[in-house]
Amino acid sequence: MPRPANSLTSMEHLADILDLEQIEENLFRGQSPNVGWQRLFGGLVIGQALAATQRTAPADRFVHSLHAYFLRPGDPSVPVVYEVDRIRDGGSFTTRRAVAIQHGKPIFALSASFHLDEPGLEHQIAMPDITPPEDLPDSDTIYEKFLRDAPEHIRHFWLRERPVEIRPVSMTHYISSDRLEPNQHVWVKANGQVPDDRRTAAAILAYVSDMTLLDTALFPHGTSVFDRSIQGASLDHAMWFHADPDFSDWLLYTQDSPFSGGARGLSRGAIYTRSGRLIASVAQEGLIRKRATD
Repeated sequence: MPRPANSLTSMEHLADILDLEQIEENLFRGQSPNVGWQRLFGGLVIGQALAATQRTAPADRFVHSLHAYFLRPGDPSVPVVYEVDRIRDGGSFTTRRAVAIQHGKPIFALSASFHLDEPGLEHQIAMPDITPPEDLPDSDTIYEKFLRDAPEHIRHFWLRERPVEIRPVSMTHYISSDRLEPNQHVWVKANGQVPDDRRTAAAILAYVSDMTLLDTALFPHGTSVFDRSIQGASLDHAMWFHADPDFSDWLLYTQDSPFSGGARGLSRGAIYTRSGRLIASVAQEGLIRKRATD
């Protein structure tokens, strides 16, 4: 099966890219991997910005939430500079803000809050009963069954090697124009070893959280992000961290979209371990605009 060339093919490489270079106090530089796209993947910028804020937070405090805005498309041909503002260090919470800069202009802004580990009341919603990843098509089967005759840009996305393997429970929306219910379930797994470090794991989870999310808002409209008549882009992104991920096994990313309108679509997500532990909640609004035609 043919696989397009890609420089970001393993989890070890992703972890290395998330290990930012410090160039001055509160100033960091992140590399832009060559993945063959015209703009930076939003999850990479989220992960790097979170990594920058984590480098300035106290060692005993860990991220519990982040809120971010995408301001301009990122240029994959040049590095990204992250400037961190140490907004507050409180008794048990720490707040940081990072601005990602390219060509002298901000392309992304993220605020993150960090919290001391402490006990508290606990509950969570149950993980849905979903087909396990072993019973779903792997990448070779996806190619043979769904993608052999698909447009080249769709094959390129699904067949390129990446730090995270993706197994959707359903591929219907990629091969059909049917209007579907606005929900999807995707299993994801690290392609390689994840460092045994809570901060790196959180940045990797933030990277994963941007995968497939915007697409869910297009399900009711019989299209996908690969439809070139659609202009789609992430506008903002929010994430809450509930527990440490177990990257040694598959994670379930379950998503729904409660609303689209006004050229925007809202998607929500929940990430579970295979055992059913809820480890993160996600929300994102994206631009969904029909391109003008002659």
